[in-house]
Amino acid sequence: MGRLWLAGTDGRGAGAVRLTVSHAVLPAGISVARKRATAMIPTVWEAPLKALVYHGPGEKSWDTVEDPVPAEPTDIVVRIDTTTICGTDLHILKGDVPAVVDGRILGHEAVGTVVAVGSAVTSLAEGDRVLVPAITSCGRCAYCKRAMPSHCQAVGGIGWIFGHLIDGTQAEYARVPFAETSVHQVPEGVTDEQVLFLADILPTGYEVGVRNGQVKPGDVVVVVGAGPVGLAAIQTASLAGAASIIALDVAESRLEHALRFGADATINAADPAAEERVAALTGGGLGADVAIEAVGTPGTFDVCTRVVRPGGVIANIGVHGAPTTLHLEELWIKNLTITTGLVDGTTVPLLLQLVRSGKIAAEMYGTHDFALHDMMAAYDTFAEAGKHNALKVVIRR
Repeated sequence: MGRLWLAGTDGRGAGAVRLTVSHAVLPAGISVARKRATAMIPTVWEAPLKALVYHGPGEKSWDTVEDPVPAEPTDIVVRIDTTTICGTDLHILKGDVPAVVDGRILGHEAVGTVVAVGSAVTSLAEGDRVLVPAITSCGRCAYCKRAMPSHCQAVGGIGWIFGHLIDGTQAEYARVPFAETSVHQVPEGVTDEQVLFLADILPTGYEVGVRNGQVKPGDVVVVVGAGPVGLAAIQTASLAGAASIIALDVAESRLEHALRFGADATINAADPAAEERVAALTGGGLGADVAIEAVGTPGTFDVCTRVVRPGGVIANIGVHGAPTTLHLEELWIKNLTITTGLVDGTTVPLLLQLVRSGKIAAEMYGTHDFALHDMMAAYDTFAEAGKHNALKVVIRR
């Protein structure tokens, strides 16, 4: 596969726009770098592309990979400017997601610059700065029309495809399917770090935690697990009008972060009296109106069932890798609502407005910075987040 560079805006080797051609022919219906390509003088650039590649449980490497090109008229190719690592990536490396095959490029969150577009793409052009979210949406199937692209039928019934069913964003460049109905243009004045975490954790905490939990003004909300997604639930629960937000975790460092993100009280879940202390902080000792599970273990889910009041809501965010017993013999009489969910990302435009207005300080999640070529070191730090007091890593080109 040959590589052609045209003088332009890419920033690699005299600021070039990267074009990729196979035998000098692109797929039918594809135009590349539409805005400027016709006026440029081509130069050859042979630097291989790199990406974080999964090689089976416990195995990954920073490898040379093939150049991505638009495979469909609705595709774009994005130069990755900023990306991050998700807890789901760690689950993949543990072998918890068997659909991820050997050779898959990981990652599902990025901010980047458009460098190539398919012929059907009219609202995006080379040079546009975009947020690439975790969920891909065709915009046309039954689920997308129901504002539920997490189950987009055009991409196989699961909207999370990056780093899962197709190559992801922990790379120098990435192909983005159904671009016009999936990516979000980043407005001027908003930094990569401010918008990066709108790709996954912020809408996950808000949609799957706060909105599914039906948090309303005056509610007492307990968030079990103060990792990044739990912190996103804490941060957005206050926007929904929660009167009191209580964070539970076993790590004191995370409880300190919870206070920074808006928790009114923190309780170490290792305290034998933790649940009694939660009850004491609720009106009349009745329990929480909403309990949000943000860890994904049987024990933390059980905590939620015990701290929520009769008639309350348990909103499960955590990714469960093991069976959890639902004690209906105890819960049936409590009139509880239990919700689960995969993020849809439909609230990203709203959250972006809140970031622009200063209502959400999304940059608070990024605690450690790495260069893209230091991806392996970034994984080492994120995998031992407690040791490094890390929330999210910010990985820049």
